[in-house]
Formats: sequence, C-alpha cells, structure tokens
Amino acid sequence: MADEKKVSFAAKISRFFKDLKGEMKKIVWPGKKQIINNTGIVIAVVVACSVVIGGFDYLLNLLIGLLAR
Repeated sequence: MADEKKVSFAAKISRFFKDLKGEMKKIVWPGKKQIINNTGIVIAVVVACSVVIGGFDYLLNLLIGLLAR
C-alpha cells in the first residue's frame, strides 16, 4: 500500500480526455453508400417483422373469435 501513487483528480480527467481523443482517431466512419445500404436493410427487416407479427395477430384474433362463439 505504501508503493501506491496518489493521482490527482485533474490528472485522471486529463488522461481520460487524452485516451478519448486517441480512441476517436481509431473510428472508421461509414461512407454514404454503406449508410444507405444499411438503412435499406433495417427498413426491410422492420417491414418483414411487422408483417410476421401482424399475421400472427390476425390468426390469433381469428382463432379466439372462433373459440369465443
């Protein structure tokens, strides 16, 4: 415990922002074509999931309606 160094709060904050700056430089941002492609995929998956969930909802409502008679 005697060998531990006390690091000031300001030094910790400074180190954090230096590390943050270094990590931000490593980011590879997607291009316009990739963003458009990924957006199209997301929209297609959302529409497909909506159709499947809507189909199940319709079938379950139909089944419950038949059982409730």
